[in-house]
Amino acid sequence: MSAVVKSMPQSACPAPAHVQDKLPGDSFYPLHRFRVDQYEKMIEEGILTSEDRVELIEGLVVQKMTQHPPHAVAVDYTRHALHLLLPEGWRLREQKPIKLSNSEPEPDLVVVRGPLQRYETRHPGPRDIALLIEVADASLKGDRQEKGRTYARARIPVYWIVNLIDRQVEVYTEPRGGKAPAYRRRSDYGMDAKVPLVIEGTEVGQVSVSDLLPSNS
Repeated sequence: MSAVVKSMPQSACPAPAHVQDKLPGDSFYPLHRFRVDQYEKMIEEGILTSEDRVELIEGLVVQKMTQHPPHAVAVDYTRHALHLLLPEGWRLREQKPIKLSNSEPEPDLVVVRGPLQRYETRHPGPRDIALLIEVADASLKGDRQEKGRTYARARIPVYWIVNLIDRQVEVYTEPRGGKAPAYRRRSDYGMDAKVPLVIEGTEVGQVSVSDLLPSNS
């Protein structure tokens, strides 16, 4: 197992600034931010449906990226690889909501504490989650910045980006909350490396990066 380990700079996942509350362009218009309960109410009342393909990130309702075949199959490969290694009492959920303080994203994959019956009346929250995974191609910048900041703020302990562009897996750990949420540590695993699968601080197995990436991505 080999990896390139980096200490994340203060600006790696920058906190929102006033300019981030505006639309880009010559004329800036303020954006309206929704609370999580307001977002869920819009779903309950049918204002937003599954056909809208949106999620709530830092209070903003954003469009989810269309999945191209390499993205979709990388999700399948990763789900299969992790399913074989998960210890008893943990479950894998695919592209389903999680509930954070100001966001309700739908990660490509999330490892949650079982049994699944505990989520019949609520979405998983930070205390339920051991690992979040996003598969990234066109969404890479947003997955590193906005979602990285969002997951660090929630103190999600481990965050993977399966990076189809650079053909590597980026593992983010040591989340910091507060006014400038970010992950303090990033480790990059290339095609010949194996990524440790860590659940609650314990390594339960290793996953070959080559098993997660499509051959022609």
